[in-house]
Amino acid sequence: MANKPIVDGIEDEYRGRLTVIRINVQEAEFRPLLEQYNFQYTPTFILFDGGGEVFRSVGSINPDELRRALAEEP
Repeated sequence: MANKPIVDGIEDEYRGRLTVIRINVQEAEFRPLLEQYNFQYTPTFILFDGGGEVFRSVGSINPDELRRALAEEP
């Protein structure tokens, strides 16, 4: 939950350019997705562009690192 304010802030900052999807790893319906993206630890943050993974952070998320990754995207 410590990352929630950071993710909320990034979501607000990039509204209209970024879609944030939160997944509860405890829900069985998401198990295939977790396996597909080799999800092993919580929290994990994955940034996709055009369907491909372009950024991954496991554990605490660094908002500046995420901003840099977003800036690199076309």
